[in-house]
Amino acid sequence: MKQEELKALVSLLDDEDAEIISHVEKKIISLGGSMIPILETEWESNLNPLVQERIEELIHVLQFDLIQERLINWFSEEEPDLLEGMWIVATYQYPDLEFTKLKQDLEQIYYDAWLEFKPDIHPYDQVKLLNSVIFSKLKFGANTKNFHSPSNSMINIVLESRKGNPISLCVLYMLVARKLKMPVYGVNLPNLFILTYKSENENYSQFYINAFNRGLIFSKDDIDNYIHELRINPEETFYQPCDNRDIVLRALRNLVVSFDKIGDHAKSEEIKTLLESVGDHGHLGI
Repeated sequence: MKQEELKALVSLLDDEDAEIISHVEKKIISLGGSMIPILETEWESNLNPLVQERIEELIHVLQFDLIQERLINWFSEEEPDLLEGMWIVATYQYPDLEFTKLKQDLEQIYYDAWLEFKPDIHPYDQVKLLNSVIFSKLKFGANTKNFHSPSNSMINIVLESRKGNPISLCVLYMLVARKLKMPVYGVNLPNLFILTYKSENENYSQFYINAFNRGLIFSKDDIDNYIHELRINPEETFYQPCDNRDIVLRALRNLVVSFDKIGDHAKSEEIKTLLESVGDHGHLGI
């Protein structure tokens, strides 16, 4: 359809006939995300509150469909990029967020860390150096006051506010560490997301990092004690690296909990729909 025809179609949202409205809405949705700019322009120029409400609902449907499509495509990739996955999650709340902006913000943090990094020192000391940059110099830290806020799972807001939850802080830490060639990976623990330093160099034993606690270093024995306190059976996944898909799934599950906690059950259900679209029905929690 030509631009003029698309604008004429959108103008029909002003019609009083419910059947026509329904037909127009279905047609607009079938045309996909390319209709969003046209709808936004119409919203700005139309002074009818009812029409504006219809347009807002249509834009939301189209944006949600776009996120779902991006997420499915991302999950189908052989080695999906973690930052891109977290960007897709963030576009649920911030649909105009640009991926290039996130990359630039992360590049600046990496540069700050690179200036002080020493690749030839012991892994413990490498972690302590990175801790110093991220948590002391740049002031990133745990958002304990608003732990269940959905913004804690939005990587763009975490980069701006310097506050996050266990998984978003781990994602930030891991992305910087990996750019520094550190073998740092995410680990799925019940009720807590952590990191592990797992080197192929046999001289260095595997250890763990808690980004939610300013990069605290701990051991397998500490995880054993944690699992024992939770009174659950230990599983191999509690000790070994997970892949980027697991991390994004966990971020989405956190959003389900967050939206439920603040009483926004409609958004919680939408996130569940996203999870189901990529075949996830599990739950590990924050």
